[in-house]
Order: sequence, then structure tokens, then C-alpha cells
Amino acid sequence: MAGSEDGARTTGAEVTWARELLEHLRPTGRDVRRVVAWLADGVQGTALLQDDTGTLVAGTPVPLDEVLVADLVTGRIASAAWEGEGRHQRLVRVAQPHSAAAGVLAVSRDTPFDRHASDMVTHTAQVVELLLRARESTVAGRRLQRATSDLRLAILQLLMVEDIVSARRVAAGLWPGLLDTDSACVYVVESAAGDRDRLLEECLNAIAEQALVVRCPAMDQHVIVVIPGDTAAHDLRALIERRPGTFLGGSARQSLARTATAYGQAVSALAVAHFRPDNAAVYAERTHPERLMDPALLHSWTAQLLRPLDALAHHTRAELLATTRLGLEFTAVNAAKVLGVSRNTVRARMERVEGLLGVSFTDLTARAVVHLALNTQVGMESVPAAPEAEQETPAGLGDVLSGPALRTWGQDLVGRLAPDARDLRRTLRTWIAAGGNSERTAQALGVHAQTVREHVRSAEPVLERQLLAGGSDLYEVVLAHLATGDVRQPRLAG
Repeated sequence: MAGSEDGARTTGAEVTWARELLEHLRPTGRDVRRVVAWLADGVQGTALLQDDTGTLVAGTPVPLDEVLVADLVTGRIASAAWEGEGRHQRLVRVAQPHSAAAGVLAVSRDTPFDRHASDMVTHTAQVVELLLRARESTVAGRRLQRATSDLRLAILQLLMVEDIVSARRVAAGLWPGLLDTDSACVYVVESAAGDRDRLLEECLNAIAEQALVVRCPAMDQHVIVVIPGDTAAHDLRALIERRPGTFLGGSARQSLARTATAYGQAVSALAVAHFRPDNAAVYAERTHPERLMDPALLHSWTAQLLRPLDALAHHTRAELLATTRLGLEFTAVNAAKVLGVSRNTVRARMERVEGLLGVSFTDLTARAVVHLALNTQVGMESVPAAPEAEQETPAGLGDVLSGPALRTWGQDLVGRLAPDARDLRRTLRTWIAAGGNSERTAQALGVHAQTVREHVRSAEPVLERQLLAGGSDLYEVVLAHLATGDVRQPRLAG
């Protein structure tokens, strides 16, 4: 026996159950059902918790006096005792978060309640109230986190389809000034899929409100970060240095309207990051083919090729262009996840563009030149159009690809394959002409399809570009073959 300050005596058993009850308040033990089960075992009876509607929340259901329950729920009384049919019951009012009505904690057993059992019921009711409040706060916090996460994704999707005005309006509500800029860099951070949620939180903590941090809807291992300024990029790199097994790929700075292009660059850089000692890479500022083309010819040809889309409503045109740009860069499934639409919607939009432009995207060369036109078109929007009277006859694709600088670049790139005794150049040329289909290429060359894939894979480190994954790297290689005349130009309407 031990004495308390008020002179009452506390038994060892009471100290034990009090400690056990407090354990249920620890973060790892907060479970109302376990508390109710513990109470039933402690009083050697049955216990239940029901809400104000009579719905069982935890425990084992037993008959209760409806009048007593109603008085407890409405607040007329705080607790009650009932005896009958060889059963003894204790009922205690349990306040519910954000509700004037209350639930009821009821305990039933065969023997009368002594002070020890009555105290257990009373104190357990208090703990249950605390747990209900904590659970409500946790649920509300999770709802807020989910809503904020959905909002970030919505902003990214608006940027991807070039709806910059709407993206800024949405962002202004929670992150004022975040998108008050004309350009940004996109980064993709990769970790193990099971570690992504923690990575996301660390990214949010590291760069606060300086960037848009989004859980990638297409790849379970990726976190997408859109950084308008420069400081957050340094903080992001510092975070990666502290996390083994985490990789970072970044884009070149692009206008907000080219967020989709920047995303593609970041994914391409991420592949390179896997081979870097610091696990990070920025999209290489190598010589890209469009920089070797005559700007006037390139703009003229682009405007002519995409002219059929000019008759569409502005919103529809932007939607089709953005979807096609992503669909050419990634698979239809991943493009759909990034845009927040179905893959059938992506395919339908791309088929509409095919029809308007008079091309077939099963033709790899057609995909490459349309990809070139779409990326050129984004840059053209900031350049005033020449007056109609000053415009000359539109250039053709042959004019765009005929420049000596581009031809020299193409010969140098494709020529890297010549030293390989397996004749990788012939395999790659045939593979491009076959639309990137290994089986058709194998039939044309009289080899096995696996051999074709091995040759293409072997060409990747030589060319320093991803080929089997598709996207910008592949299209550059296709343009090199077009510039050298190794493959035929695609058929284009007009």
C-alpha cells in the first residue's frame, strides 16, 4: 500500500492499470478499439463504444437501456448505472469532436462494480475522448495534405498544357508569387518507390514555398519539382547529397509554356544521373539539331506544317499541341497520368492531330519532324509574325534539313557507329525506317529480333542518347539520319 498526497491509498493494481491506460496515449498505441478491448479485459466483462446514432464504433454489442442512452447522448446526464437480469452496467458519456451530441461507453459484467472497476471505466472514457479528438485531427490533417497534393498536381497539369494563366490563379491562393515568373527549371528526383512519400516530405521541408513539389502521377519512384528561382535548386542538390540511392535530373531553364519540354529534359538527365558519382545531372547543353537549322526556314516550315491547327479555338489548339508533345515524348499511358486524363483521351487527341497534319505517328520519321515542329512552335510564339505581304513561299522539310552545318553534325553523329564490326549503323538505319519495330527490322536484315535490340542498345552509349526509351534523344538521332539521307523523309500534307 502506498499513500497519496490527499491521504487516499492507492494499490499496486491501480498503479498498473493506470500505467497501461496511459500507454494507449502514446503515438504508436492510439487505437480506440484496443482501448475498449483492454477495458473489457480489465473489468472482466464486456465493453462497447457507440456514437450518437447508436452505431458500434468498438467492442462487443450488448443490450442497453434506451432511455439512459438517450439522456447520455443529449447531455442530460454524464454517467449512469444499470442493474438487471443478473447483469451490472456502467454507462459514461463520451464527447465527440465537432458535435453537440455524444457517444456512449458502456461496460457490462456479472458482478457489481467496485471502486477499482468504476475508476477504470471513468478514466478510460476520458482517454477515449482524447483519442477521438486526436483521430479527428489526424484525419483532418490527412485530408488537408491530400487536398494540397491534388492542388499541386493540378497546377503542374495546367502548366503541361500551357494554361499558364489558370496555373498562376490556382497557385496564388496557397503560394502567392510562386509562378510570378516567365521561366523555370524542372527537376525529377528518384528514389525507391516505397521511400517516395518520405522523399516528398523532405523535398517540401528543404525548399519550403520556393518551388512546386509534386508526386509524379506516372512513375511511382519520381517526385517532380518545378523551380522558378535559383536558391531552391541548390537546396535540392544538398538534399540529394545526404540521401544515398537518390538521383536527380534537371532541365535547362525554359519558359513556363515549355514545362512539358523541360520535364522531358529532366527525365533524360535523370538517366544520365545514374552513371554520375554525385547521382545528379542537368540536361546536357550539347549541340541540338534545331540550333543548326536556318531559323527563318525552320519557322516558315513549322508555321506551314501546323497551319491546319490554327483554325481551331485557342483552348482546343493548345490542348491538342500540349497533349501531342507529351504523347510523342512518353507513352500514351504515362502522358495520360501526367495530364490527368485517360489514355484513350490522349490517343484520340493525337489521332486528331494526325488527321489535321496528314501524318501517321506509326512512322518514326514523322514523329521526329512533328516533335521538332511542336518544340519550335513554342519558341515562335514570343517572336512577332512577319506581315503577310512580307512572307515568302513557305519552306519545305528538305529546305530545313539541307543546311551544311546540320549535315556535318548528322554525319559526325551517325559516323560514330562505323567502327563497330556489327554494322550498328545499318541496324539503326533499318530500325528507324521500320518505325522502331525490332521484329520488322529483324525480318529485313535476316537476324533475330533480340539481336536488333542488342544492337540498338549498344548504339546508345556510343551516341550518348537513349533510343529504346523513345523521346527527344531518339528524335535527334532520327533527324541526324534524315540530314545525312540515310533514311527517307516522311510524307507530310502540304
